[in-house]
Amino acid sequence: MLVLSRKTNESIMIGDHIEVKILAVDGEQVKIGIVAPKSVKVYRSEVFEAIQDQNKEALNTNTNLLEQLKKK
Repeated sequence: MLVLSRKTNESIMIGDHIEVKILAVDGEQVKIGIVAPKSVKVYRSEVFEAIQDQNKEALNTNTNLLEQLKKK
């Protein structure tokens, strides 16, 4: 893991097209802004994990259920 120190209004670049900017620091809370192309999906980690869990659950769909749906 790369650890960087930044102050308000400073930023870091990820590759050529993604900028992470520190907008404000208030106690233990840091507000960041992310500038990225629309093709890059940006999620909070808890939302990303929920999406991954839902995708895994969808993959576990019983194949018998799919066959039953085909017959109807």
